[in-house]
Amino acid sequence: MDLARLERIYDAYAKIYDRLFGRVFDAPRKRAVEWLAATPGERVLEVGVGTGIALPMYGSGPWVIGVDFSFGMLLQAQRCIAVNRIGNAHILRMDAMRMAFADSSFDALMAAYVVTAVPDHKRLLGEMVRVCRPGGRIVIVNHLHHRNRWIAFGQRMLSPLTQRLGWRTDLSLDDVLADTPIEVVRVTTVPPFGLWYLVEGRNTKSG
Repeated sequence: MDLARLERIYDAYAKIYDRLFGRVFDAPRKRAVEWLAATPGERVLEVGVGTGIALPMYGSGPWVIGVDFSFGMLLQAQRCIAVNRIGNAHILRMDAMRMAFADSSFDALMAAYVVTAVPDHKRLLGEMVRVCRPGGRIVIVNHLHHRNRWIAFGQRMLSPLTQRLGWRTDLSLDDVLADTPIEVVRVTTVPPFGLWYLVEGRNTKSG
């Protein structure tokens, strides 16, 4: 998957994304924000903010920055901010694999349905660790390899097809977190069908 092609795919999804996927993924997304448990004054980064569908879920306490590479998605996110009168959120067009933020800029990060939708998940995770402060929280919700080997086999077989749609299905949680200082605090499966994982991690990098 290359970034230019992914940008075209997600620009095309932008106006229909919430109708297609909103209800399906709303409950896991809300739970992810709850696990993040951002407090007033904290700096939160949402990686792959998309249409901004999660932005109203944070409440008025934390300061939230959302980044995405898709201009079409960000137009929808800006509309979401305006419609919901969200005063504590700001969005930026940015490649999450090469973020412009200084090291340790954020107290907490959330990445919903983005880890398998980038060309290089290792670079993405490296950047997330870099911009998160030591001891900060990183919450990920994503489709990952199932622990059942037959379901996992099917996921691997489907990955070439799903990549044409903008995401891959051949990554495991171990693949995602390998060689990172992210310590898993808790993990669970979430709907639909228990094929998606919700993970809370702590950034154990040194200061």
